[in-house]
Amino acid sequence: MPFKSELIEELNILARYNLNTTQEGIKVHQHDADEKIIKAVQRLHNKGLVTQQDGGYLTSLGREAAEHSQAILAILSS
Repeated sequence: MPFKSELIEELNILARYNLNTTQEGIKVHQHDADEKIIKAVQRLHNKGLVTQQDGGYLTSLGREAAEHSQAILAILSS
């Protein structure tokens, strides 16, 4: 089963997180961000992967997902 565009958008958000620290989050500005990004972050929040509907910090489950997604990205990009 191929990745749907919604999942790719969510993976792209997870790839933006800095895994070297737990003190750094992201903020998606509702007034000027692309609608696809806004919805992707909201889906990640609904799934319990990020702390806020507009980004925030990774939850423990979100950190695990981000680690896996960034590892896949590194493998496929090499």
